[in-house]
Amino acid sequence: MKGIMSAATTRREMIRLSGATLAAFYAGGAGPSGQLPGQPAGEISPSVPATPPSVMAIAAHPGDSFFAMGGPVALATHQGGGGTLLSLTLGERGSSTIAAAQYGSMQREASRKAASLITAEAQFLEYPDGELPVNDEASLAVCDLIRRYRPSIIVTHWKGSWHKDHRACYEIVQNAIFYAGLPALTRGEPAHEVRALFFADNWEDADNFVADTYLDITPVFQQYLGACSIFPMWRGETGFRYNDYYSSRAVECGCLSRCRQAVALMSPAGQRVRYLHALQEI
Repeated sequence: MKGIMSAATTRREMIRLSGATLAAFYAGGAGPSGQLPGQPAGEISPSVPATPPSVMAIAAHPGDSFFAMGGPVALATHQGGGGTLLSLTLGERGSSTIAAAQYGSMQREASRKAASLITAEAQFLEYPDGELPVNDEASLAVCDLIRRYRPSIIVTHWKGSWHKDHRACYEIVQNAIFYAGLPALTRGEPAHEVRALFFADNWEDADNFVADTYLDITPVFQQYLGACSIFPMWRGETGFRYNDYYSSRAVECGCLSRCRQAVALMSPAGQRVRYLHALQEI
């Protein structure tokens, strides 16, 4: 996938990984073997995985999974990889005029239709909206889905949010990735190591969010917009103009990364560490 941008010391000092795929990106972004911080180091391999990457978006609500995280998923499926959008609740309390049960059904149906437009799959855990629990039950449920779909990359919420469900989702995903990678933890599926984790650029999660990665989504931008437009709240029906925000934000990020449209992502601190064998690599 062309046009992945990695921030250097300033936003204008960016390194373009010409012709790189997401597989190349995550292989080089998380240490010698691509492992996440805290996981055992594997053998150092300079090679890029031959298979296209699989991306899983894990969000508190269906709208978040598509609006803030749908771009990387759409790009992965466009390049022949896998794509899953997991919502931990249905966001059923998101409307002030439609009953929660009806709105939840609308959100579920919109997610399925939207996922089909980007050749991805929608999944739900259906915890109560606004009451997403941070506990082992939720973390293990997400762990099981990570093991089932085996994503190489996960995109989720940043913890700097005013929304309690978003903060809960951040914690659940951290635990789920840990559990998913433990071979000694016996579940229905074998252990799976996630190669890279990124936090999405979400207007509700802006506290201390600092983008260090720009992903060019130009090839799938129209499909991404089409998927988002399936949702009843996309055009401001619930009070916030998601369509204007995320479409204009994609253009802004494209300007910063010298492409037409892009999404901003933030990686965990440990994942940003670079491993050099010679000064010439700087």
